[in-house]
Formats: sequence, structure tokens, C-alpha cells
Amino acid sequence: MRIGINASFLRKPATGIGQVTINFLRTLGVLCVEDSRLKDAEIFVYVEEDFEMELPLHFHKRVFLPLWRRDDLIRKLWWEKYLLPQKAHGDGCDILISLYQSPTTIKYVGMNHIMIVHDMIPSLFPEYLDTMRKRFYQTDTEKGICGASHLVTVSDHTRRDLIEHFNVKEGRISRAYIDIDPIFKKTVTDADMKRVMTKYVLKKGYIYSGGGLEIRKNVDGLLRAYKKLFALHQSKNSIDQIDGEFFLPQLVISGKLMPQLSPLIIDIQQLAKELHLEDHVRILGFIPQRDLPALYKAASFFCFPSHYEGFGMPVLESMNIGTPVLTADNSSLREVGGNAVMYCDDNDIDDISAKMEALLGDEELRGQMCEKGYVQAAKFSWKKFVQEIAAVK
Repeated sequence: MRIGINASFLRKPATGIGQVTINFLRTLGVLCVEDSRLKDAEIFVYVEEDFEMELPLHFHKRVFLPLWRRDDLIRKLWWEKYLLPQKAHGDGCDILISLYQSPTTIKYVGMNHIMIVHDMIPSLFPEYLDTMRKRFYQTDTEKGICGASHLVTVSDHTRRDLIEHFNVKEGRISRAYIDIDPIFKKTVTDADMKRVMTKYVLKKGYIYSGGGLEIRKNVDGLLRAYKKLFALHQSKNSIDQIDGEFFLPQLVISGKLMPQLSPLIIDIQQLAKELHLEDHVRILGFIPQRDLPALYKAASFFCFPSHYEGFGMPVLESMNIGTPVLTADNSSLREVGGNAVMYCDDNDIDDISAKMEALLGDEELRGQMCEKGYVQAAKFSWKKFVQEIAAVK
């Protein structure tokens, strides 16, 4: 059996799909030795840019680009829709696995196409399609989704979205939960903590939020909820003073401000200024992956009141680290968090603020949530994910 894999996102390792791609290939390499269904498989890895990753002998790297070399939607569409199917056909692939939703369609007899669908964001949030090129690309992506031999979603919620919005028959869709970077499963040492706290000039016990600055992530709602929490603690001077100084844990936010997403991003620096929170909110910008585990670990809790997630990797990352989570009760987030996290109404600032206050004031509750988080996080694994895709017929 010959299997082709669209691994384009290897060039974007910091993204969620980049992490899925890296860990899918690593795990597939192991399973090709362990799983009898894959022992004789020849694997072809298709990418736009070369990458450094040690691959097993029966993995073949294919690096290619269209004549249009600029990294934009034209190149992306050309590569995914035309060149990729041609290359897979030329290599005699029986199956092509697209590790994300794309315009790729297969017109060759004898080649099945398995496509992983992570979310329905452009379909549910049309404001993301703010240019003609984006709308054209999305139209072709929807054709690719509908034309695939089989679809795999990373949550039941996305599976239901496909059935409702695309009228895809249930029998054509499977659900396979993804996992997170193994770095979040390692113990955070005292040395790790000291290095990261020193690097970012932080003290343990802050409220942490990360995962993106798009409007969909509701960082503005979080800031407004923190403002209410700030006002509450200002009125409790007798309780919240340490050595005569007003005390409330800092709100620490990480994430890269990406101008290309404007106007779909929140200028949190400006909003913090408008809310007079500049001295109480730390905005860290982009954080390297190696620093994130300690950043989670040092927080009192992780706050992620997103309006919509196809999966919700940051919630799973935090649970693996042993940090309590407050997240929104919507989309796929309850599937990821189970009974191990606290939920809020993402559209209710008062509710977000009240839940933040509840977590801050109850150390015993936070400890119980840590233990439940470890149990819930153990339900997810890359091995299960790859095995479930390998089982698709």
C-alpha cells in the first residue's frame, strides 16, 4: 500500500495544524513498525518547503512548488488543487491523507482521499472571508471537503457542523481526537520555572491566557471581565492588601499580533489602556514552545473564554501541565475539558468575572481541578488518533 500525506504545515510548526502534522508523522513512523496493517506501507510526504525531521527508510520526502513561488493563496491553491494530486498519482498512491481541510480533489480512479477537518470557522464566521481571494479559496475548500472519500473531524461538534452545514452523510465522517505536543506531558522542573519567570519578569500566581488574539478568541471579553474583577478587589481593600498595597494577580496574555488578520484581531494593548489596566495586564507577544509549559505551570489558572473552537488545544495543554482551566461552554470545548474544567458563558462578562473570582478564592477547588485535569488529559493520545485514521476504509 502506498500512502501520500499532505504535510504542508510542517513549515508552520507553531500552529495547531503544524503540531498535528509533526506528531502525526512521528507517530505514523512508530506504528508502521508496530501495526500489521502498516508494516508494508510506503509513505510519501508532500511539502512545499524542505524540513528537518528524521524519517524512517520507507518514508519518501517530496518537495515541490508551482511556478508561482510567492507564499500566498494563489500558490497555496495551485499546490493543493493541482500539483499535489498529480504528484500522488505519479507516486502510485492508493490513499492520500490531507491533514487539514483544503481544495484538494482526487479525480484519479483507485486513489482514495481522507481529509481531516479541524473546524468550520470560515463557514460559520464569514467575516474571515474579507477578500475575493479568500472567498474563492473557501469555495474550493468546501468542494474539496464534499468531494473527499472520507472525512475525519477532530471533535464531535465539528462532525455535527459538517452534517448540518454541508449535508454530508454521517457514514462518510469519523471523529478522531488529536493530542498536544509531548513537551506538555513532561515535568516542569524548578529550573524551567526559574528560567521562564526570569526571562519574562513574572511572579507565580498570575492568571494566564493564550491561544490567539483573534476576535473569535474573545480576549476583549476576558479583559473586560478582568476589569470587573479589578473593581471588585479594589472595593475589598481590607482583604486584598499585602503590606498596605492593593493586590490582585496580574493577567498575563501571550499571542502574536498578526496585522494580516486585521480587522479580525484585538488590539489588546490599546484596550488595556482604555480600561486603565496597563499596570495590571502583561502582554508577552509570541512565546516559543519550549517556554509555554512553565508559563502554564506558574499560573493560578488558565482562562480561555473563546467563542468557538474546532478542538481547543490550549485547554488540553493546560490540563496536561496541571493548571486549572476556565473556558467557554460552547463548540468542542466541553469535549476536551469534560468534568475537569470550569465553564463560563463566553458572552456574559459578569459570568466570566464571577468564575475567575471563584477560582482565585478557592485553592482547594483548584487542586481538585488539577487532579481531574490529569485524568481527563490522559484520554487523548496521538497513537489513538493515527490508529483511527489508519482504520478508515
